[in-house]
Amino acid sequence: MLINNPVTWVASQFSAAEALGSTPAQEYFASTNAGVPPLQRIGAGAVWGALRAGWADTSKGRADLVMLWLIYPVMAVYLAATDYYGQLVLLLLPVATGFALVGPLFAVGMYEMSRQHELTGELHWTDGFKVLRSPSIGAIAGLGLGLIALFAAWLAVAAGIARLSLGPDIPTGLGFFATAFGTAPGWAMLGLGTAAGGVFAVLVLVLSSVSFPLLLDRPATLGVAIRTSVHAVRLNTGAMALWGVVVALGLLLGSIPAFAGLIVVLPVLGHGTWHLYRAMVPPAARAP
Repeated sequence: MLINNPVTWVASQFSAAEALGSTPAQEYFASTNAGVPPLQRIGAGAVWGALRAGWADTSKGRADLVMLWLIYPVMAVYLAATDYYGQLVLLLLPVATGFALVGPLFAVGMYEMSRQHELTGELHWTDGFKVLRSPSIGAIAGLGLGLIALFAAWLAVAAGIARLSLGPDIPTGLGFFATAFGTAPGWAMLGLGTAAGGVFAVLVLVLSSVSFPLLLDRPATLGVAIRTSVHAVRLNTGAMALWGVVVALGLLLGSIPAFAGLIVVLPVLGHGTWHLYRAMVPPAARAP
């Protein structure tokens, strides 16, 4: 029997375009409520509980195996391009920190895995690709494109800050890092970049932390999902700020050892986001 690796298995899921969004809403969603759901207040305990649940789901579902197959080919291509085109090195740090901006999109599969576990009691990494047949796949794709646009805007801003701080003749290769971490203009670039990146990260947290899970959980429109996410952050500002710090630190620590830590960090944060959502939006009665 032929056993495909995760990459070829994923490719096979896209082989039939008609499968996208093919599951009927009454079969897919756990609730028929399409409006803004009632929201619960949460505290720091819910954040730590979401992390523990995220770790448990990662251990059971093994989404880290998918990350192993996806992260390193992408990073290898980028590093090869950086080596060939020396000027791309100035975007290495923004790309690494930019995981926080597009992470919610790539974590949608983890949300679906945790959702399936909630519904069926089973958990496997292949469940994540059931999101392709979600009736909300169009809204999910639209929100994902918005995050990609924000990521592109962040890279443009980061490049502009580098040129503003270091001048037109930006060092390439290892000389860039020596300048960035060993000179006053470099520190100015890092400070301005951190402030600008923080603005982008907060915007993504507000817009997407609840909207992606809600689109999987209920037949909501994209507008309702975003409004719910904004309301949830406003209602739970302290807890969501703590979650934002946890995400930022997790991505930072995961990126340090040649991005190896992201293989585990991204699934834990992805599953954890679903459980944090569930703490704010309790499950409704199953749709008949």
